[in-house]
Amino acid sequence: MKYAHLVNLTAFSHEGEDSESIRDAFLRFFPFSLEENKVILNKTAAEGFHGRKIAVFEAKLVKNSLISKFLENLVSSLDEGQNQEILKQIDSRLDENLDFFLRFDKDLWIKENKLVLTDSGKCFHLKISIAAFPKKREVALNVIRDLFGK
Repeated sequence: MKYAHLVNLTAFSHEGEDSESIRDAFLRFFPFSLEENKVILNKTAAEGFHGRKIAVFEAKLVKNSLISKFLENLVSSLDEGQNQEILKQIDSRLDENLDFFLRFDKDLWIKENKLVLTDSGKCFHLKISIAAFPKKREVALNVIRDLFGK
């Protein structure tokens, strides 16, 4: 089953943070080599409040096979409690364009290799463009329930 058209993962590394450990943790989200699959890992520079330097990591998946592997790996990396939390918050995480948003605690993923949902800004941002046919909210909600309800 096709769950998504696009998966977009981003993370920010603020001045003073270990940019390499954030990059390494970012790459651990993917159960395959980005380079071998010709997926570009973008790293751009930005400026935050008070002129602080920020590195922004971003990767987009558009190939169905890579999206499937990524989502399968994501769901299997979450514990039952996290999957249930996602299902409880399903309505607030899906926007009008049928994009589904998740945030994972950056420190817990870097230090403990543990995916934990968070509402804080210190996180890995995940946007999943849900494949709903027809393109209706209720169809998208059912796709999400199927994905995280396994």
